Amino acid sequence: MYIQLNGQVLLYEKTGEGSPVILLHGNGESHEIFDKLVPGLANSHTVYAIDSRGQGGSATPKSYHYADMAQDVVNFITSLEIKKPILCGYSDGGIVALIVAMEHSELLSSIVVCGANLSPAGLTGKARREIKSAYKKTGNPLVGMMLEEPNISPESLSKITVPAIVCAGSKDIIKPKETQTIAVHIPNAKLHIFEGETHGSYVVGSDKLLEVIQ
Repeated sequence: MYIQLNGQVLLYEKTGEGSPVILLHGNGESHEIFDKLVPGLANSHTVYAIDSRGQGGSATPKSYHYADMAQDVVNFITSLEIKKPILCGYSDGGIVALIVAMEHSELLSSIVVCGANLSPAGLTGKARREIKSAYKKTGNPLVGMMLEEPNISPESLSKITVPAIVCAGSKDIIKPKETQTIAVHIPNAKLHIFEGETHGSYVVGSDKLLEVIQ
């Protein structure tokens, strides 16, 4: 299904019935990364899996910023009148989930944040080098965004007033200290490390998040 929100067209899939869950994918991906997770969630939840702006089947904007992606999610929730969803984001989607919760906790019931960083410095040196190389080769503004954003202060996470679970893989490209900083600064957040998992192995094409979300 498609929805137009303040000029931005987003593609999304809606599955199941029950309390709502919104899924947000990572950079350059689509909602299809959650295809293995959705069926289990849909047994007891209404699941909305969104393609972020300029990715998957959604329309391409003039520029890319996490703040705009977060506003898309806020517009999505309010336009469809989704009542207190769980917001689960992975990588870029995790960053977006943090921003939405910081600015509009009143719209949410809880958040699950996977593999998010507060700034580019929160990525490992190897990951930053690989992103710089990819941007140099492709000039893709989506990739370039990861070199400049996000810029979230740890202190601003205290504005999040809903329950939160902060996840990462033990072999993540997010520095362990970054994940711990996020968990420490969100009031009453829980930290969940997936042992032996990489940045995306417990999310992409996996249902390992099912138990965490439920």
